[in-house]
This record gives sequence, structure tokens and C-alpha cells, in this order.
Amino acid sequence: MKLIGMLDSPYVRRVAVTLQLMGVRFEHQSLSVFSTYEQFRQINPVVKAPTLVADDGTVLMDSTLIVQYAEALAMPASRLTPSMPTELMRSLRALGLALAACDKGVQLVYERMVRPAEKLHQPWVDRVTAQMLSAFDALEAELRAHPLSVAALDHAGVMTAVTWHFMQQMLPEVVDASRYPLQAEFSRQAEALPAFQAAPHGDTTYIA
Repeated sequence: MKLIGMLDSPYVRRVAVTLQLMGVRFEHQSLSVFSTYEQFRQINPVVKAPTLVADDGTVLMDSTLIVQYAEALAMPASRLTPSMPTELMRSLRALGLALAACDKGVQLVYERMVRPAEKLHQPWVDRVTAQMLSAFDALEAELRAHPLSVAALDHAGVMTAVTWHFMQQMLPEVVDASRYPLQAEFSRQAEALPAFQAAPHGDTTYIA
């Protein structure tokens, strides 16, 4: 199967890292929803990254749905979803916060990249920024109460690490690293893992 999208997208990168950790083989085609829009549209008319083209040609989109499908392909011992209710709840709590922080961060990046400066609506930017930082604050508190470990990565850990690295690449002046030491350290450790190094943030292509 083939993963479509650029690794400068945290959602594409999340999928690329997760598939490796679960031992699910894939090819990666680095297409941009901007600069290679028409080429992307030939694969998925919705032009949404990440897109996954399954072996039977079925096109899936949305990182969470793609990861859910990949779990069905992975060996049980390699799946990243906790099986016990208490651990699952903690994982989902952290995952939801990481996804919320990422979603709001991507909105801010798009505001800066796509919208002309004279059309930027500051009250909206302020609101999205506050939502994003609230998610980071809550995630830091969650890690303080229930630390994540790179030795036992789950979906929450992957998304937390990918989100943090993305924000430090794109919005370091907004997301102050000194305010979130646990996320910064966890991401640092995760980025040293082979699965993360094989799919670095940027316009490169993952190679198995």
C-alpha cells in the first residue's frame, strides 16, 4: 500500500512512524496539497493528506482512520492501542489533547502561509492560539501525572512527539519549550528512534 503526503505534515508523519512501529509495510509518495495539487487530486479528488491507497486500490484519508485500519493489518503484539480499559482511557486522553494541539497549530500555520497578512483576523488567531496552548498545558499536566515512555510507545506517544516536533519547527515563538519540559524531553527521545529518523519532518521521502 502507499502513503501519500509530505512529511512536513504532522498527520502524514504520524502515519509513517506508526506504520513502521507496527511492522506494516508501505511505500511513500511525497506529494504536496499545494505545489502538486493536481497530481494529488488524481489520486484522491478530496486532496487530503495523509491519503492511503490500500492494496486493493481503496483510498482512505484522515490519520486516525488510516492508523485504525493499519492496526487490523498488524500482528496483535505490534498494535499500539492499549487493551486494558484504564490504560486505554489514559492513552485516549493524551491522544485527544495532542491531536487538539496539533489541529490548532496547523490552523495557525495556514493562517500565516495561506491568508494574506492584511486579511488576517486577529481575534480568530488569538482564539485558536489560546485553544492550542490550553491543549499543550493540559497535555503537560497529563504527562506529569502519567508519563509516556519511548520504550512502550502507543498512539498517544507517537502523536505527542510528532506534534511537539512540528510546533518547534513551525511555531517555536508561540509554543515556548521552557513551558513544556516534559513534552520537549519526550519528543527529543522519540526523535532518536529509528522509526522517527526514517521519516523526518520535511519534504523528504520515507525509504524502508
